[in-house]
Amino acid sequence: MTLLKIENLAFSYPQSKEPALKNINLTIKKGDFTGITGPTGAGKSTLAYCLNGIIPHFQGGKLEGRISLRGESLFALGTAQISRMVGSVFQDPDAQIISTDVEQEVAFGPENLGFSPEKIEQRITGALKLTGISGLRHRPTAVLSGGQKQRLAIAAALAVLPEILLLDEPASELDPAGTEEIFQVLKKLNRKHGITIIIIEQKTEQLAAYANRIVVLNEGAVVMDDAPRQVFSQLQALKDAGVRIPQVAGLAGMIGINNRPPLPLTVEEARGFVERILRR
Repeated sequence: MTLLKIENLAFSYPQSKEPALKNINLTIKKGDFTGITGPTGAGKSTLAYCLNGIIPHFQGGKLEGRISLRGESLFALGTAQISRMVGSVFQDPDAQIISTDVEQEVAFGPENLGFSPEKIEQRITGALKLTGISGLRHRPTAVLSGGQKQRLAIAAALAVLPEILLLDEPASELDPAGTEEIFQVLKKLNRKHGITIIIIEQKTEQLAAYANRIVVLNEGAVVMDDAPRQVFSQLQALKDAGVRIPQVAGLAGMIGINNRPPLPLTVEEARGFVERILRR
């Protein structure tokens, strides 16, 4: 079922000579785990701002096209309405977390939407459980690790039960362990609870392992849109676009075996791939 549809979307910032987005057309189905990647300046964050209402409500410029959620124009909605449909998580959790303790941070959204105390309690408990941080409920936010803070930001977004969870490089400031922790949470939310995930991320190893679809942006336009294996098998095209290639796929290409399908995308796949090559 189509959940989100982007049609002929274009946007230019004031005084900018070149548009940040050019004729974007994408359809997101309910339950998708879509990874969006591309080089710096490709328009990834601008697209996120269009999806969560920052554009046009807080950022001016020339906007064309349409974004519809369940057939309703996103641009016709207020920011409070959008936040109930699209939960946003940003790069720096410290810039997003506003409360001094975990419980109040998760309660903030439901409280501001006027939910009853009983419903607020349900949302807090449910969101903390979904993200695996129930044990941190009464912890001060200042003492949390980077990974815990991102999980808290995700929990706060989930507390209003959005249709879509939109994340803009949530692992950019995390170490490998913290990055894996966040993607495991997203995998659980997507596959066990059916939450639609749209994640902007430069760490293509994780996108290859967890997303079911990859969209590559370059110079404001969609240049690739396919399943991870199909996208990441185009090594030269990705290199030309300035996109980081998953290390396993890149290694396969360097040793000249990228033309022997299927191309490995994870360490586990690479092990089996090399074993098959050696047996030959």
